[in-house]
Amino acid sequence: MMRPAAFLDRDGVLNVDHGYAHRPEQLDWIDGAPEAVRLLNEAGYYVIVVTNQAGVARGYYDEGAIHRFHAHMQERLAEHGARIDAFYYCPHHPQGSVKEFAIICRCRKPMPGMLEQAAGDWPVDLTKSFLIGDKDGDVAAAEAFHIRGIKFDAGTQSLVDVVRREIAGI
Repeated sequence: MMRPAAFLDRDGVLNVDHGYAHRPEQLDWIDGAPEAVRLLNEAGYYVIVVTNQAGVARGYYDEGAIHRFHAHMQERLAEHGARIDAFYYCPHHPQGSVKEFAIICRCRKPMPGMLEQAAGDWPVDLTKSFLIGDKDGDVAAAEAFHIRGIKFDAGTQSLVDVVRREIAGI
């Protein structure tokens, strides 16, 4: 069934960006993030995380660490009656030290590759979908994918308020 998707960047939107977060004990939610995800779930949106994870290419952690971190996020979200429908990540960075990941790719934002992959995997209604990110590259990826991009600043905005406005179509 076609449904709109709320594409969310991870670090800086859902969790505090402490730099290369990859261990469960590093999960520190942005204020209201679990509630914002639950509101999107209740409104019928697919909630899909799209995150650049250059720490893999830089050799700081492996892909297994990303999967464990995302599983931990899901466990904590479940405590709030919320869930992420899918996680997509880009492990690449052209200046990486791990050869197989030190490449230029289409999935690293600001390119739209993760969004394209998600839309191929899920029956997404792109006309009503949007992306919330904290960097210009997030918004550029949304624009390249022809969906609305919303730049979020956890220091000056409430994620719950941003999500409520989007759900209401304001």
